[in-house]
Amino acid sequence: MQKDAYTLILEAIDAGLYRPGDRLVESELAERFGVSRTPVREAMQRLETQAMLARDGRSLIVASLDHNQLAELYVVRAELEALAARLAAKHAAPEEIRVLQEMIDIDRTQQDDPLVLSRANKRFHRQLHLASHNRYLVQQLDLVHRSMALLATTSLAAEGRGARALDEHQAIVDAIRAGDEEGAALALRSHISQAFETRLKLDAETRGEQP
Repeated sequence: MQKDAYTLILEAIDAGLYRPGDRLVESELAERFGVSRTPVREAMQRLETQAMLARDGRSLIVASLDHNQLAELYVVRAELEALAARLAAKHAAPEEIRVLQEMIDIDRTQQDDPLVLSRANKRFHRQLHLASHNRYLVQQLDLVHRSMALLATTSLAAEGRGARALDEHQAIVDAIRAGDEEGAALALRSHISQAFETRLKLDAETRGEQP
């Protein structure tokens, strides 16, 4: 099935082809994706209403998140993902749990490559969402993770964060495997909290401040 302009632009932002602050030009997007300008224009308007794009004079640029928006996003993400982990502990099939475990095992072989690990991290969380067996929750988490694409860097770039994140993933999967709903939710909340704290430190260092 051919992807529409909206999906193509969104995936390009998520893949880092367009970063926060980058200007998007309708004609260039149409040429890149091999589509006409009308669907590109409509897609850009839709992305603007979803706060994925922002106005900069007459141009549209990829939006960025300020400190308050970042904090709000992580609060919502922690609660929704904790619910997903809780439901996965209750509903996940043995095959789904094995897939999550295999993802962790593979990711440990590439934990020193932040970009590769970042993509793997997205796949792991997406698989965890699906294991909740709640389509409405999955839809909401898709929206949250779409906004995560507006973060210029990955917290996995911090020294030692990759290995710690995988240990946290393991704790989540262990709880799901044991059917421990509360333990899975707590492990997931702790994981998101650690990621948020790491991101705050990275942002402080970028600004030349002490975290």
